[in-house]
Amino acid sequence: MQKRFIHTAVLLTLTALILFGCGSQTTAWSDAEVQILQTLWIGNLPSLPSDPSNRFGDDAKAAALGEKLFFDTRFSSNGKVACATCHDPEKNFQDGLPRAQGVGTTTRRAMPIAGTAYSPWLFWDGRKDSQWAQALGPLENPVEHGGTRTQYVKLIQAYYKDEYESIFGELPDFSDTSRFPESAGPVPAGLTNGTDAATNWEAMTTEDREAVTQVYVNIGKAIAAYERTLIPGESRFDQYVEAVLKNDSQAAESILNQDEIAGLKLFIGDANCTRCHNGALFTDNDFHNTGVPAIENLPEDTGRALGAQQVLADEFNCLSAYSDAAPKDCDELRFILAEGEALMRAYKPPSLRDVALRAPYMHAGQFTTLEGVLNHYNEAPAAPLGHSELEMLHLSKTQLDQVIAFLKTLSTIR
Repeated sequence: MQKRFIHTAVLLTLTALILFGCGSQTTAWSDAEVQILQTLWIGNLPSLPSDPSNRFGDDAKAAALGEKLFFDTRFSSNGKVACATCHDPEKNFQDGLPRAQGVGTTTRRAMPIAGTAYSPWLFWDGRKDSQWAQALGPLENPVEHGGTRTQYVKLIQAYYKDEYESIFGELPDFSDTSRFPESAGPVPAGLTNGTDAATNWEAMTTEDREAVTQVYVNIGKAIAAYERTLIPGESRFDQYVEAVLKNDSQAAESILNQDEIAGLKLFIGDANCTRCHNGALFTDNDFHNTGVPAIENLPEDTGRALGAQQVLADEFNCLSAYSDAAPKDCDELRFILAEGEALMRAYKPPSLRDVALRAPYMHAGQFTTLEGVLNHYNEAPAAPLGHSELEMLHLSKTQLDQVIAFLKTLSTIR
């Protein structure tokens, strides 16, 4: 279990069996089951962990600036792509597409970002170790935002100078194009808006590149401050658990129906879902090979096997010069599991909160429905690469439908 997402044990003083009438039947929960339910309850979500690598993470002014940047389409090569393009609040901070669509098409699904402040690793493969470092990746990616560092800092100077300086201090003057070209950054040559940004970047002095990069980093830290405020809300499941914990049978029986309760029992029992989807956010924030099929015509994707190497080499990781953390605060990175067969095609399980509203599923949208996902887990096919952790569940169609009914109770109450 990740150290930043440790669930505190709660002593329960309930009797051996808590009985709740549900329709014409009675639901029995053992003490052990109630303890599991409590760990999944939104009321058991720990306080928001600090991010030592971002000293502006809890700055309200940084969050306000970050929110504006999150929705600003000028921060892209074509002026049409913002963070919110792939992480749309109206779609639970994702886009509903099999693979994210920015200025081009990516090779993976856009992950939901609500609650990611609790995760030590970002992206499906964990190639970033903070929200601010994650925010910077797409900005320079040629098929996501497709822009460059000098483009972005010039936008800050033109549109956000006062707000920036009230948080981060004096902004350098980037108006001299002989020193700061309109498009320059450490990106593959020729891939950004038809401009050889990498060559322009190399022609700049070390001092000027550093000045640009520091402002670029602060853009990421402001966006992260905003993203830290995005936390999933209460669902019907949470209301049900609260009623169970209060021994309120009348309230409980009015919240979930028989199929939803049966699906919950399967979820924490025979379906073995909590092996990966545990805790109040329904994710262990670790990496798992579950035999998800590869997509034809996409490049080979090794998941965490490559992601672990990328985060170690990342210019903006916790141990970098741009991090505000001390080395002792970077234990996740310092003691990372960076190699081994277990990492091959292993991906981070996203939170299951609001999962019924976030089709399609898996890292490249391999399954269009929850039925497809559950059938895959039930059948447990071999992995394209590496070793799948799955074992056949032998659940009936009725049982699979009940698990799906339960998953729909995890949608936030609006």
